[in-house]
Amino acid sequence: MIVVTGGSGFIGSALVALLNAKGEDDVLVVDDLGTSGKWRNLVGKNIAGYEHKTDFLDALERNVYLNDIDAIVHLGACSSTTERDVDYLMRNNTGYTRRLAEWSLAHDVRFIYASSAATYGDGALGFLDDDGVTPRLRPLNPYGFSKQVFDAWALRRRLLEKIAGLKFFNVFGPNEYHKGDMASVVMKAHRQIVKEGKVRLFRSYRSDYLDGGQMRDFVYVKECTAVIVWLLEHPSVNGLYNLGSGKARSWNDLAATIFTAMKKRAAIEYIDMPEGVIDAYQYYTEAPMEKLRSTGCPIPCLPLEAAVTDYVQNYLEKPNPYL
Repeated sequence: MIVVTGGSGFIGSALVALLNAKGEDDVLVVDDLGTSGKWRNLVGKNIAGYEHKTDFLDALERNVYLNDIDAIVHLGACSSTTERDVDYLMRNNTGYTRRLAEWSLAHDVRFIYASSAATYGDGALGFLDDDGVTPRLRPLNPYGFSKQVFDAWALRRRLLEKIAGLKFFNVFGPNEYHKGDMASVVMKAHRQIVKEGKVRLFRSYRSDYLDGGQMRDFVYVKECTAVIVWLLEHPSVNGLYNLGSGKARSWNDLAATIFTAMKKRAAIEYIDMPEGVIDAYQYYTEAPMEKLRSTGCPIPCLPLEAAVTDYVQNYLEKPNPYL
């Protein structure tokens, strides 16, 4: 059985969809559905069952699943970059991941977990997923800090020789509809265009970047899940890896691509950044992908234009937009 924590969330449910497509339906989804709309991401999926995250951890540590689990893909976390309850993040993100990792290693179970590009902070040390750099990173928000603490802990104990972690960059794609303010700009821009006919982007406060010229590494969720499945199929590949497209693109590029996919003329309005954002804003992120490529893993290669077009035309503009 494969356990997918956060399995009703964005990347998690996309992973379940891909596993199903490959004939795998012995999948236990672990999450915290509550009153959210995440349950819709599981409609039509073939799964072995669902457990609340607290119940699952309790059952796991009582060895209820001792002989049942082949792999745990841990994607569940509070991913809000605006969450300020650091104690909660340390329990929910760092501590929970640590307990899952320790159990998996003790019982020879494949463990793959989600880190984040948020660990790189302002990018002053670059974005290289090198073990010599990882301990020195300085995240800008509590979410990134909660991920960084686990990465550094696993590295110190040489656990990254036995488990695999992925630093996701700017992921977009189907099944993110429940994420609210944390949803991708692709989804939010599509809604703006439908409602107002235009997209709003932040002005630049640096002379070396045009308005909307700030750059990000955008990666399609389908590419991310393909990497996860490859790692499941290659359990000897371990370590902490970037997962992005490897190619930074501007917000202007992204907006133009969305308009083209919608067959509309581009209309972009530049707005001021909130004062609290200006000093901490990242103007450039790009994921060096050499480390993951060196393992033989097929890295994300779908051009931004093709990925956005697929998302817009085959999901956002369809009555049933789910994977």
